[in-house]
Amino acid sequence: MAKLAPEKNIIIFVGKVYDYMIEGVRMYEKKHHKTYRICLLIDSRTKTTPKLERMIAAADITISCDTSSDKAIQKALLPYNSELLAITSRGDDGIPLLSRIVPHVPYLKTPTPESLRWATDKVWMRRRLFIHNKKITPAYTLVDDISKESVKKIEERVGFPAIVKPTGLGASKLVSIVYHKEELEKVLGKIFRSIKSAYKHNDGRWEPKVLVEQFMEGEMYSFDAHVTSRGKVYYNPPVHIKTGRAIGFDDFFGYQQITPTLLKKESIQAAEQVATEAIHALALRSTTVHIELMRTEHGWKVIELGPRIGGFRQELYDMSFGVNLTMNDINVRIPEKVDMPKKVIGYSVAMKFFAKKEGRLTKLSGVKKAQELESFQKITINKKIGDMCRYAKHGGSSVFNIIMFHKERSKLLADIRRLEQMIKIDIASKK
Repeated sequence: MAKLAPEKNIIIFVGKVYDYMIEGVRMYEKKHHKTYRICLLIDSRTKTTPKLERMIAAADITISCDTSSDKAIQKALLPYNSELLAITSRGDDGIPLLSRIVPHVPYLKTPTPESLRWATDKVWMRRRLFIHNKKITPAYTLVDDISKESVKKIEERVGFPAIVKPTGLGASKLVSIVYHKEELEKVLGKIFRSIKSAYKHNDGRWEPKVLVEQFMEGEMYSFDAHVTSRGKVYYNPPVHIKTGRAIGFDDFFGYQQITPTLLKKESIQAAEQVATEAIHALALRSTTVHIELMRTEHGWKVIELGPRIGGFRQELYDMSFGVNLTMNDINVRIPEKVDMPKKVIGYSVAMKFFAKKEGRLTKLSGVKKAQELESFQKITINKKIGDMCRYAKHGGSSVFNIIMFHKERSKLLADIRRLEQMIKIDIASKK
């Protein structure tokens, strides 16, 4: 009697797997009468934390190995090779690890290691976009010191105002805008003094470098899209982004992300066309892509993109459209049909609250009242009393994040306004 081939049902999540991702898989299993095994693959050198222990406990399988060693990776995957169905990663910090694993799973649909590098190193990204179509990307240059020659190069190639940012950090960390030479010199000095530490503590990707690019005026939007192995792109609805700068911060963190937007169909199609060019310029395939765009007077421009699901997108798309983004991300890699949104259920928003000045947190007021709002869905508090609060441009993170939803846009906007009025973050100034 012939031996039955093992069932391919293992989904590998590289680096991390959160509860809502597992829930997305389990919901899909029930709806489609399928069974999957969730595998968490981590580097054995990763420091153990309570969060990591919860992830390990939640996964069906955990693979831990020294991912700097090809031999160790091959040996760790060997018992499961015939049962692997798909491999994915959540968050920019997991992409370098994913690129290390990809060559060892040659029979799964994946992006190439090279395309993963191009899409997470901002310098490579700009170079390839500029070669493909320089009209969709701002002028830029790369610097590795604060010499007079570097400053002169920036003035000649980019001009002012300009955005200065590390090439391998996410969440707007160490990102600043400069309007003149003196400000540029000051910001460059600050970044080069802190860049190595920031990469170490914020899971920086690749080598620390500094990119300076032309500042673009306009409205910021993002799209999450699914790219097949043949390069066909399926788009989720756009999300409108309001940065910290829009509400008075000298900072670029994503303050407010809301969907659906008020964009007209023609404008969305134009944005998708530019986004598709960027995706193809980076040779991405068999992956989800999160892409940020600026709607300017000169058309849509690419801010940046990454080969992964965007922050808060699982929650936003689920509430507003009933979309299981986790499984769409997996299905485009199997590959199977992705379930794209059709009907608007309501309006959702994700918000990050930062302190208005830097220092130690002494009081956080309004959080309990916020949870009584009709639109309230979820809150994540990241800082406790006594913790240091810093701007994103100095490597800091938010005091708390909140997600809200309402069937009516006007009522959601009203609750956003109430929230902004009730929250108070008190800080003891730095000495």
